[in-house]
Amino acid sequence: MAMQTVELQFITGLKRKIFRNARLCGSWDGNGRYSEIWSESIMQEDIGTDGCPIFRATVALDLAEKDKTFKWGVLLDGPQGANFWGVPTEVQDANSTARYRQFQLAGNASPQTERYYFTYGRRLGANKYFATGGALPGLRFAVWAPNAQEVDVVFGNPANGYIADDGKGIDPRQPVVALSRAPDGIWEGGPQENFESFKSHLYMYRIKNAQGETVYRTDIFSRSQIGRGGIDPARDNWPGTLDTLDGTVSCSVVIDPDVVRQDFASTPPGKQPALIPAEQFWASEFTFGLPLSTRLDDLVIYELHIGSLGFGKDTPGDLGDAISFLDHLVDLGVNAVELLPMAEFSGNMSWGYGDTHHFCIEASAGGRDKYRHFVRECHRRGIAVIQDVVYNHYDPNSGRAEWAYDSNAPEQNIYYWYEGLPNDYPAFEAAAKLAEQNHSTAPDRPIAGHGGYLDNGSTGYTPRFREEVVRQQFISSAAFLIEEMHVDGLRVDLTQAIHRDNVLHADGRSIGDANSFGQKLLREWSRTLRMIHPNVMLIAEDHTGWDAVTKLPAKGGLGFEARWAAEFYHNLIGDSPSAEGKARLLKQAGYGGNEPLAMDSFADALNASSHNQVVYHESHDEAGNASGTERTIETAVNDVLNEATRPWAEARSRVSFGLSMLSAGTPMFFMGEEIGAKNQFTYNNFMNQREDILGERRNSGKTLFRYYQDLITLSRRQRSIRSHNIDILHRSNANRVIAFKRWSGDEEVIVVASLNNAPFANGYVIGKDQLAIPDGAWKEVFNSDAAVYGGQNMGNGGTTISSSNGCINTKIPANGFVVLARQ
Repeated sequence: MAMQTVELQFITGLKRKIFRNARLCGSWDGNGRYSEIWSESIMQEDIGTDGCPIFRATVALDLAEKDKTFKWGVLLDGPQGANFWGVPTEVQDANSTARYRQFQLAGNASPQTERYYFTYGRRLGANKYFATGGALPGLRFAVWAPNAQEVDVVFGNPANGYIADDGKGIDPRQPVVALSRAPDGIWEGGPQENFESFKSHLYMYRIKNAQGETVYRTDIFSRSQIGRGGIDPARDNWPGTLDTLDGTVSCSVVIDPDVVRQDFASTPPGKQPALIPAEQFWASEFTFGLPLSTRLDDLVIYELHIGSLGFGKDTPGDLGDAISFLDHLVDLGVNAVELLPMAEFSGNMSWGYGDTHHFCIEASAGGRDKYRHFVRECHRRGIAVIQDVVYNHYDPNSGRAEWAYDSNAPEQNIYYWYEGLPNDYPAFEAAAKLAEQNHSTAPDRPIAGHGGYLDNGSTGYTPRFREEVVRQQFISSAAFLIEEMHVDGLRVDLTQAIHRDNVLHADGRSIGDANSFGQKLLREWSRTLRMIHPNVMLIAEDHTGWDAVTKLPAKGGLGFEARWAAEFYHNLIGDSPSAEGKARLLKQAGYGGNEPLAMDSFADALNASSHNQVVYHESHDEAGNASGTERTIETAVNDVLNEATRPWAEARSRVSFGLSMLSAGTPMFFMGEEIGAKNQFTYNNFMNQREDILGERRNSGKTLFRYYQDLITLSRRQRSIRSHNIDILHRSNANRVIAFKRWSGDEEVIVVASLNNAPFANGYVIGKDQLAIPDGAWKEVFNSDAAVYGGQNMGNGGTTISSSNGCINTKIPANGFVVLARQ
């Protein structure tokens, strides 16, 4: 019988040897015929043309079965253990979570090759290419442009790093590299010369698009963009310098991902900075005896916007400022830092929630090597790094990145989900035509051809999640952060925009397939990352209450470990319009009266903090950017902060942080809270609102900083506070008091907190109404009203008090709390 030889390859795309003992599994029998009972055979390990481990095996299949669709996958041993399924990617079916690859026989005698790319980081972009028998790697370009008629690589002038739409800026000294199209729409090719000779070269893709127009596009899988400024030369006057050029429209850069700049000391003119192998760089990553927390339960997270550092400079903060800031975080006691997005974004003054190049670290902040230095310095200090990432939309100004990459037709806008064709929306198109005739400039005006795009509650249209390349853009860039940048965790922005809220722009109809493929993305993403690093910490900003968000994919979930708890914030603080109907404790207390507070409603949110939540009393969103919000210390006195009200403001702020810190969730707070930062933090004015955190720590913020230090220290010392165990013992709306117990094993603490404006100086009885308090001796181990924190020293004086008959009588300070530990 005639046989077809098929080689099947599992390509990791990761430099490190993570997996071993690969076994090919496929739907064929020992005679090469299709079978529902899958066979298993050993795969051979090798180094692929990308320089990364690859596993391959060859099978002979009966050509009589050429009409059958064969399925295959790989079993692996690795960080997750032995015998786990090595294909995290699901089939291209919105209603299926099955994970396998498939193919049909070509039907000829030529050998056939089927490949599965675990990650795309070294499949697409400008990468090393190791030819068989080659001593040195060459350079290979690969770009996904399925609608293009032609694709070339052109090199840019290193003096300015920009190629205009008319081709001005192409370096005539460099050759044009023509790429060839593969059946999957990926164009590839490149010079076979020494890769080293092309390092630091600037390039763009010159694409003849579906309409026959020549357009210039950046490399979506670029690892570095040359521009470091905020000017798009197509829109504004540009002086022609790299420092002023917007990175998102600038040339991409050929870089070697396997080396790191040794230091950032000034380099003499004409000299290149010293580079060392990445393995050598990371060899000194940790400090002996100073552990790095890898459990979300053990973290105290400091949310940091790097651009808001650098107080006193006339430019945004950068990674150098962030490294200098780390000793402050060590003194504070936090053991994790969460960075606002650092992927390449438009301009150089931004929060970063609108990215274009997910494998790039924003050049104006210092770029990829400075980022690696930052992560290493964090780890040397025992601080974990969590990175915010954005997958629900692209930068709306991504005209040289994702938008219309290889076609002007909306339905062929390959990185954006478009439903149907423009003429499917006649009413929308008519409205768009009318708006154009009336010269409307309203931001929500209908635009011709846009009816089929999807909105999702973010600030841009939905990405085309149904395309595997688009999903891999996000998955592989996350793998890059975990594997190459050594990031410890990721927080995904507004996940409900990915898995639930996709609606048609024309009329608001929900698009179920987009939601399903969004869920597929998140499952594939979490599976892939845990295969690489089982202890990676994955957090969702999700406000749906859907319990599947924090379940593993194997149990029907999306794979996150925890989600941001906005409900907790709205009940505790409540300065946002979204808090309508919530407890809003601090907002109500800030009016200064002593009316009842909804402690019962807050108790529900507090109790819910035990369910995989990151809780916070302040985040970047609610520190003045969202309507009605402001800094905690301002909300605490209804925006009337002065010398007379500051003691009240600080006392209530201490309670706010205390209830978050002592909850059953993972606590987080935004930068500056520890010194009583008061300026509003807004996306468009943060430069003018920066505060001198290090200076205020020694001045007006001194006592609040000491309070944060001591409470964080208490939480790290008491395992009961780091557990998920919580019981609400007492809540009184009229008295504005709440009490709860935290425990782990035989260690127990009771927290009694009050937002009453008067102290309970003669004691307050807790117990009986909710849960009985165990009889015994309880020592006051913390008092938020201590004089060292700027308080009045109202409390139990650190003494031991007894509980009996299920009750305890404790003094409680005004706008304060005490922590009692069972002896």
